[in-house]
Amino acid sequence: MSSTRGSFGSKLGIILAAAGSAVGLGNIWRFPTQAGENGGSAFILVYLLCVICLGLPLMLAECVIGRHSRANTGSAFMVLAPNTNWKWLGRFSVLAAFLILSYYNVVAGWTLAYLYEAVTGTFIELAGTMTPGGANPFSVNFMEFVSDPLKPILFLVIFMLITHVIIMRGVEKGIEKSAKIFMPALFIIVVVLAISALTMPGAKQGLYFLFHPDFSAINSKVILSALGQCFFSLSLGMGCLCTYASYFRKDANLPKTAITVGCMDTFVAIMAGIIIFPAVFSVPGMEPGQGPSLVFIALPNIFNSALSDSPILAWLVPVLFYLLLVFATITSTISLHEVITAFISETFGPSRHKAAVMVSVSTILLGCVCSLSMGPLGDFKIADMVIFDFFDFFTAKIMLPIAAAFFALFVGWKLKIRPLWVELTSHGLVKFKGLRLFLFAVRFVVPVLILLVFLSELNII
Repeated sequence: MSSTRGSFGSKLGIILAAAGSAVGLGNIWRFPTQAGENGGSAFILVYLLCVICLGLPLMLAECVIGRHSRANTGSAFMVLAPNTNWKWLGRFSVLAAFLILSYYNVVAGWTLAYLYEAVTGTFIELAGTMTPGGANPFSVNFMEFVSDPLKPILFLVIFMLITHVIIMRGVEKGIEKSAKIFMPALFIIVVVLAISALTMPGAKQGLYFLFHPDFSAINSKVILSALGQCFFSLSLGMGCLCTYASYFRKDANLPKTAITVGCMDTFVAIMAGIIIFPAVFSVPGMEPGQGPSLVFIALPNIFNSALSDSPILAWLVPVLFYLLLVFATITSTISLHEVITAFISETFGPSRHKAAVMVSVSTILLGCVCSLSMGPLGDFKIADMVIFDFFDFFTAKIMLPIAAAFFALFVGWKLKIRPLWVELTSHGLVKFKGLRLFLFAVRFVVPVLILLVFLSELNII
């Protein structure tokens, strides 16, 4: 299998592609929301600790499984533990990636639609229609858009076609090349927007909120929220990094790659806070704990209000911000798509092109159902949730924690020490002195932390 599979052509490509699989809406949308709802600096302090204790060991575990098996996520466990029930773990993870991509592409379409609205000046026009005591036009605009039977689907299809073209071009010419374009562009936009945010009137308050240590604000709620954010921000349990690692070269330094990806992911998340909160504190009456509506309802209004004295910036900043969202989202859809495409192609035999078509068509169709569930299909519910919300709940709060926990347990208890040493040292080419600590983490620390996330997300604790 490994002789006919694609591979990344450079160490830079490995790092950027792996970082792209982690960086997504969880960093730019969910992180500021969680920080705003959980005390800012207190949340960030706990989050950084969670990345070290949960994120890095689990990312490294996925890398070990992927590179040592030289197989896609769905087949990796059949290679490493043949004739055992572990094979179902890989397929379970692929199913999770399929369901996630099916509803994630709906939100991906929203980011593209909002980029279009920012470019065409729709937000500036909406700001001019605001009246005291009247309905918020930004809220009305969002609700009318997501409930429309056609517009969200149009942008969903466009977004998935872009993803499809990249996947069709293969690992090196498609995934790696796109990562070398999207990720540097993403970092540049992040820096430009952060510099712009520092010129806003609320910059001092925003930075104080984010970075002033307040240890008294740390409680069980903040800890559990930080654990959950770490889990979802790093895309753990989806098999993306596992599949990508199967394309890594033998000399790729897995510990260094995991640390670099963790740092890049955290950098983007914190920079998103630097971009958003100075804007929030620049507008009277706005609060940092805006919740999930922050990105698509509050921020367009906030940007226009905070930058009303500069028409150019009032147009440019929203354009750059939603372009940032598009770049972050597409690197995630690419990695999710690849998990499924590689599994179908290498397990059932169709060419990569045919497998990619199957994945794109099926996820678009299921995505259309998820999108329509917020409009014409809104009355059809599963467990008292519309289809979109059910997919989100079932994958994020049930499937991913289960998959990630068993990834850690497999590496910690099933995989032998020799393969671990081979992968963590790149066949002896690099030094790795933390094997015992890593084993302790994946055997005990990571499963316990994931259990806490699992119980917290289900509101059991």
